[in-house]
Amino acid sequence: MSITPQPGIMEIALYQGGQSRLEGHDEVLKLSSNENPYGPSPRAQDALRAAAAGLHLYPSTDHAQLRAAIAEVHDLDAERIICGVGSDEVLQFLAQCYAGPGDEVIHTEHGFAMYPILARAAGATPVMVRERDRVVDVDAILEACTPRTRLIYLTNPGNPTGTMIPVEAVARLADAIPDHVILVLDGAYVEFTEDYDGGARLVEARGNVVMTRTFSKIHGLGGLRIGWGYGPREIIDVLNRVRQPFNLSNAQLTAAEAAIRDTGFTEMCRAETARLRVWMRDKLLGLGLACDESHANYVLVRFKDESEAIACDAMLREEGIIVRRVGGYGFPEGLRITVGDEAGCRRVVGCIARFRGQA
Repeated sequence: MSITPQPGIMEIALYQGGQSRLEGHDEVLKLSSNENPYGPSPRAQDALRAAAAGLHLYPSTDHAQLRAAIAEVHDLDAERIICGVGSDEVLQFLAQCYAGPGDEVIHTEHGFAMYPILARAAGATPVMVRERDRVVDVDAILEACTPRTRLIYLTNPGNPTGTMIPVEAVARLADAIPDHVILVLDGAYVEFTEDYDGGARLVEARGNVVMTRTFSKIHGLGGLRIGWGYGPREIIDVLNRVRQPFNLSNAQLTAAEAAIRDTGFTEMCRAETARLRVWMRDKLLGLGLACDESHANYVLVRFKDESEAIACDAMLREEGIIVRRVGGYGFPEGLRITVGDEAGCRRVVGCIARFRGQA
């Protein structure tokens, strides 16, 4: 056979999502995928049920109502918003449109595992840049830029670290990169931070920054796969040329609009997550474990070595609790734990305390 895939495709390691089932447990406490333990907004659920009557109709191709809702809630320009099948699709559009064979795509050491996949799928070369103490190093990124660099994918807050760099550092990066490079700010967890707009004002002030966001995390719509991006009109116009016209269904569009307009529910989720995130980290530190301050809806707990992390993970599984091993992200000694509801947080911390012999 002479049929072969495009160069770079076979170098892609398949992405592994968070496990959701455990043999021998009918019900599990899943804290492995950073899902919202409070689920989607009741208004989004009502909107989804109402949308069932129109499943025979094609959706709009311009997503005008959802873009208007996003713009209203976040004080943005609706004409500079693009919607996708999760923010992943918008990230994919950027690689597809702006990177190719001979080009380089920068991502940081502990960034989202999809970044090198997207680069290779476009035929480009992913370039990994080291972080400093689990925090993005702006100077290291700048040193890695070459005439071949086309995109920089930056997760802020970081995943799985939960750490973040201030907007001033992001602005310095945007100002210092070469003119031919696009800085992509992946803000999947922005809603869990304090006083950070995900880079929206940077997008409006510069022509080389694109911001992405998702409905999968704080809005609790991971099962519907909806995301969006915000960027210069010239770049958004390019991305829309490769976006399939019916990439989002009526059900997705209707539920997402209801979710983003339910700002009271969103704020409740943010406040409860922030409260329990602080509580969980304090308890883990009290157990003698390493755990950086997190600005997302998870914490990264670090054990003395990989064997201890594996042993703790095994005990959690025996108790019907699933967390995320993050060896693939450079932390073989780490477990990433989603901040669940209060009962879930107390349960997982109590189990770790018993593992440590400190219950």
